[in-house]
Amino acid sequence: MTSPVPPPSSRAYLDHASTSVLRPQAMEAMLPWLSAADPGRMHTEGRMARVALEAAREEVAGLFGTRPRQVVFTSGATEAINSAVHGALARNCTLTTIVGPAVEHSAVRDASATRATSVVWTPVDTTGRADVEALIAAIGHGTALVHCQLANHEVGTLQPVAEIANACRDRGVLFHVDAATAAGHVPIDFDDMGIDLMSVGAHKLGGPRGAGAMLVRRGLRVPPMLVGGSQERERRGGLEDVAAMVGFGAAAATLTGPVLEVEAVQAKAQLDRLRAAVLAIAGVQVFGPADPRDRVPHILCLGIDGVEAEAVLLGLDQAGVAAHSGSACSSEALEPSPVLEAMGVAADRSLRLSVGWSTTEADIDKAVTALPAVVEHLRGLRSG
Repeated sequence: MTSPVPPPSSRAYLDHASTSVLRPQAMEAMLPWLSAADPGRMHTEGRMARVALEAAREEVAGLFGTRPRQVVFTSGATEAINSAVHGALARNCTLTTIVGPAVEHSAVRDASATRATSVVWTPVDTTGRADVEALIAAIGHGTALVHCQLANHEVGTLQPVAEIANACRDRGVLFHVDAATAAGHVPIDFDDMGIDLMSVGAHKLGGPRGAGAMLVRRGLRVPPMLVGGSQERERRGGLEDVAAMVGFGAAAATLTGPVLEVEAVQAKAQLDRLRAAVLAIAGVQVFGPADPRDRVPHILCLGIDGVEAEAVLLGLDQAGVAAHSGSACSSEALEPSPVLEAMGVAADRSLRLSVGWSTTEADIDKAVTALPAVVEHLRGLRSG
């Protein structure tokens, strides 16, 4: 059977918040290790793979402001989230409750609902920012873990994790931060944040699919979710994918230093153009914080009156623009966004545009031209 042909490069890919484009530095770094030996073996091939794996661990640790020993490689942010939930609950069987804001990613929500005896989701404001007082008030004697994402995956809102971290530390409760959306787009200093656990994925910052990490506070031990081997210092069983982790490390190394800030400035400028263009369309509103300091620079979420989200997505796709609607892992169902529902805004007519390291001005030009035309056409069909 013939393999499907990738979309032509003339298309505008504006769905980087779902998954970004693999950086050439990551691709180049991975190629020599696609057939890597087991890094746990003593032969020369195994030792070479171990050196490559640990170099990648140092690069990831460098991007996130921590020591290599605090980085536990996983298959992605979803596994890291599940590992954090499992580990927090397995430490003490008398602690069975999990607390977090209602706008957490489905991976956080589902992992918590599956494993905890009870889960308390606390309110947010109309920008998606967590109500810190309500969240802290929900922490009780039986709380095993508190979640709070660093940035929201749909509207980009940066969360007050420092305040929550202080409250959790005072109460002796573990605090987990899902940083998958923020990683590679805003500076992150894990050790300075005072948090216990953090989950990240490689593919949202230009690394490969199938690579991620759970960062663990120094001195904290949590029981592993995956057992059956002593890999990752007995914190995650299973043979490491050396090539994927090397790619993750290369992407992290690319972003360590001025590149992260340069890309953030570029993303903000591109989204400013998009924002201005969409707000010129009648019946369109932007969700999330108005102040750019309160959101990540690469995500723009819109509400569009009078047309269905699916129709807008299909229209944009026909015009050569890839975008997204709804939460990142439920688009196939086209159900109302639980994030926007929690914010108290229109949850079934949302459109998310997100840029990344490979986004060009031509991509923005295409979107600025296509979106008004698609919306006008669809509204014309309804009125007709």
